[in-house]
Parts: sequence; C-alpha cells; structure tokens
Amino acid sequence: MKRADDFEKRSEHLKKLSDQELKDYFWSLAEKLVEPMLEAGYKYTTPSIERSVLLRMGFSSIEIKPIIEGVMKKGLMGKGCGNVVYRLSKELGVSIRDTGLALSQGKHWDLVDTLFEGGV
Repeated sequence: MKRADDFEKRSEHLKKLSDQELKDYFWSLAEKLVEPMLEAGYKYTTPSIERSVLLRMGFSSIEIKPIIEGVMKKGLMGKGCGNVVYRLSKELGVSIRDTGLALSQGKHWDLVDTLFEGGV
C-alpha cells in the first residue's frame, strides 16, 4: 500500500510565510503541544513525585519530609518542591543543599511566600 503524498497540499498555507513568521508559527504550535503536559504537571504532582525529585537533588529522606510538608502547607505543590528549593537558593545566594537543609530546619519559609506571589 502506497501512501498518497499530500505534502504539497498540506503545506500550501506555509509557502507565503517569511522565515520569521514560520519560526513564530512553529513556536506557537510547540506551545500548544506542551501546554497540556505542563498543566498536568502542575495539577497532578504528588508528595511521592516531589520526594523523588528532592532525592535526586541530593537530600536524604529525613531531610525531605519537612520540606514537602512545608511546601504542602504553603499550597505550592504545583510549583514543585525542587523548584521551591532552587528559587530560594538563588534568592539567598547559597547552595541548593544549604537552602534545603535550612528549609528542613524550618528556616526561610517566610521568604518562600514572596518568591511565588506573581506565579511560576
């Protein structure tokens, strides 16, 4: 069975576009493709997934528990625990490890609120 080649027909609307317009069109399609995956990640993350992320960032199970609990109390699970630790470390200007340890000891949670006021 041979597939009928309809590329010329399907690509007709692209022929009149400039390189910049093609590039913009490509990125708009890419955004449409990725958006549902990002939305699912924000909606459906779990403590188990976030635990896995923090383990891969180098934290122990004992260090992780208070970080996940703190992120859940703040309502930031959709942002991701690793993201919380990472963004706070950038804000404080210290290592990710030191930031995570401080969070697990109950420090800097007041700053976490300010990092996500505008979203993402």
